[in-house]
Amino acid sequence: MDLPGFTRASRDWFRRPVLNLAPLLLGCALARTTGDGTVAVRITEVEAYAGPADPGSHAFRGRTARNATMFGEPGHLYCYFSYGVHHNLNVVCDEAGTPTGCLLRAGQVIRGAELARSRRTAKPRATALPEQHLARGPGNLGQALGSSRETDGADLLGDEWSWWLPQDPPALWRTGPRVGVSGPGGDGELHPWRFWLPGEPSVSAYRPGTARASRGR
Repeated sequence: MDLPGFTRASRDWFRRPVLNLAPLLLGCALARTTGDGTVAVRITEVEAYAGPADPGSHAFRGRTARNATMFGEPGHLYCYFSYGVHHNLNVVCDEAGTPTGCLLRAGQVIRGAELARSRRTAKPRATALPEQHLARGPGNLGQALGSSRETDGADLLGDEWSWWLPQDPPALWRTGPRVGVSGPGGDGELHPWRFWLPGEPSVSAYRPGTARASRGR
């Protein structure tokens, strides 16, 4: 496929420390092509997770069957099931063996809006779904792209999933505490590792972590 205004990323583009990569993800596009069509989402909000150096990370206590993809080569998607409802997407970065990555928190659907809407409204809704909410929040973003358990490990350099770099990247972003992370990992002074594009209506609302979420995202 071709995405006007964007160029396809290489594997080496993802080979950088997570805090260096995180702001560069903003303005990029994640696309998925299936038999139903293509959906592409321009990323407007991410969170960085720094593996064993980060108490908010799934990889803080080491490798498990659940987080194994984070330990693999960069440029793959780590997808995890959240609260028994959502399949959240993370971009794996750095070198193989360094379990770091960025949670894709929100974006703007720039291709395949009707397909994204059909996935987001598969269950009846009481009110109409605004365009800017199609991929607002990590669970909604994953749903708009049709992510599932099988998405874990997907290659962003493959035919189905692809990552695209903007020819005109954003020059300004903001940072702050991560959403819903409690304990040391939720300390916004130590970990201001949420990055977003200001003025974008698709960016999700901030909420602090609670004791219930103490084991991190």
